[in-house]
Amino acid sequence: MSHALPTQPSACSRPDPAAVARALSRLAQASAAPWLHGEIARRMVARLAAIRRQPRTVIDWWSFTGGAQQLLAAAYPTARRLLVEPTSALRARSEAGLARPWWSLRKGARAAVIDVSEARGTEADLLFANMTLHAEADPLATFVRWHDALAVDGFLMFSTFGPDTARELRALYRASGWGEPACDYLDMHDLGDMLLQAGFADPVMDMEQVTLTWAGPRELLSELRGLGGNFHCRRVAGLRTPRWHARLLESLATHVQRNGRLAVTFEIVYGHAFKPAPRVPAGRQTAIGVEALRSMARSGRRPTEGSARSAAA
Repeated sequence: MSHALPTQPSACSRPDPAAVARALSRLAQASAAPWLHGEIARRMVARLAAIRRQPRTVIDWWSFTGGAQQLLAAAYPTARRLLVEPTSALRARSEAGLARPWWSLRKGARAAVIDVSEARGTEADLLFANMTLHAEADPLATFVRWHDALAVDGFLMFSTFGPDTARELRALYRASGWGEPACDYLDMHDLGDMLLQAGFADPVMDMEQVTLTWAGPRELLSELRGLGGNFHCRRVAGLRTPRWHARLLESLATHVQRNGRLAVTFEIVYGHAFKPAPRVPAGRQTAIGVEALRSMARSGRRPTEGSARSAAA
């Protein structure tokens, strides 16, 4: 890539860990992952068909949040699956989903739920991380963690929100002086450069825009809350008043309308890369004399280290 290596974003431009923790706590009580996450998971798994190598071990990062458990199980029925969860509540949730009654006749590959810290050194052939990176406070550190979890030639596939996400809400909040409605999501080129910094090879990045629509502002706000809510540390502190909430509903109905429905754009960034073999340091430089080369060429011999040193002497 031709882009300069990115500087790490300022602390306040990244997700507030306390807000992320609250969102994960709410998600652990939900009946399923957000609809948008499930839709992106289907699109990502469809892309996996281009990879001919069948992985023996698959890591499903923040598995319940990503909404791809059943899709990955169907795509790789013989693979060992490791479901990585960031909190104890989500670990319990995923473990309950894996439990089967003793009389069940279903047979499948081994699956286990593990902590984030347990993923290191697992030497997975595929690490799948759907719609989780934008909730990480340090994306470069997350890339390094993913690199450590993969085997050599292992494949990483991930998705995340891009900077054009919720542009309609950003314009509305900016005009109304309401602070920030969402985090400052990273551009796909910066993410690609971070992949290289973390040790990955051949990163490929692309994006698409998905527009969701709702009949009214309450439905819109409910779905945004289900997606995690506002992680930005510069969001307005404290509780909003009922008067402000009424003004928000009115403003959304007026300024976020498209063809009779309320619409918000989501930029989805996709990335994939390989973990290359470690680079072998170059050995000592060897010099061979011209006459020695001619002699060896006539005799068909190959130079050895000792003969190279004597020929160069």
